[in-house]
Amino acid sequence: MNLKEYKSQAIDFIKYCAKEDLGDGDHTSLSTVSNTAVKKARLLVKQDGILAGVELTQWIIETLAPSLTMDIEIKDGSEVKVGDVAFYLEGNAQKILIVERLLLNFMQRMSGIATQTKKFTDLVKDLPTQVLDTRKTTPGLRFFEKWAVKIGGGTNHRFGLYDLIMIKDNHVDYAGGIKPAIKKANSYIKANKPNLKIEIEVRNLEELNEVLEEGNVHRIMLDNFSVADTKTAVKTINKRYETEASGGINLNTIRSYAECGVDFVSIGALTHQIKSLDLSLKAV
Repeated sequence: MNLKEYKSQAIDFIKYCAKEDLGDGDHTSLSTVSNTAVKKARLLVKQDGILAGVELTQWIIETLAPSLTMDIEIKDGSEVKVGDVAFYLEGNAQKILIVERLLLNFMQRMSGIATQTKKFTDLVKDLPTQVLDTRKTTPGLRFFEKWAVKIGGGTNHRFGLYDLIMIKDNHVDYAGGIKPAIKKANSYIKANKPNLKIEIEVRNLEELNEVLEEGNVHRIMLDNFSVADTKTAVKTINKRYETEASGGINLNTIRSYAECGVDFVSIGALTHQIKSLDLSLKAV
């Protein structure tokens, strides 16, 4: 992931989020806190996990409250325990209160994703299999959620519909079958997008054999295969194409699938079934 490539879009989104929250003013702070008060706050960890969103908080401060200073104690990707202090903010008290909820909302969700990802990656860290995320992300938050996956030790799959031809079951059905779908995809690439790669999803060993007969793909996704069929498929493919296991794989089964020899395991639950990590910004 190239953070510089996405930073300008992220900052635009930060501004949108701030406008959503701020409206015509933070009237609670305006009415109770002096506009000249200089105060300090700490980011307190209230749950064990993997910290994510510290660098993003820097972006938030730079964008919305550049007068604040940020003293970082713990970096993204670090294991944290209850009671740890990730960073301190110091400066105008009203500015601290304006950015408080926004940075917490991002950091809590990103840290939850990073923590979940680390649990999966730790289970296969001695194997060559990479853990992938999916497009099952919160609309508008994909960049932040995939960033969190990277922080947790995972690997990003495609970012959207634009950076990979991924032929799934509906594409196959609409195209009239696996072989026509592959042929059409290759013709499209030749005419329009020569740098795109092709991944195709197969639902059973029969469809796998059709793909192998046709060829001209880069990766084969084994969707909702049993462990036994995954072993058979990997052996049949015999490293001619990259392999990816997908579909309902969880913490209890990821090791078994990785041991089949697949190159990748994709897990939607990295981003769509997570619990935010408990963090709090407290006045010092």
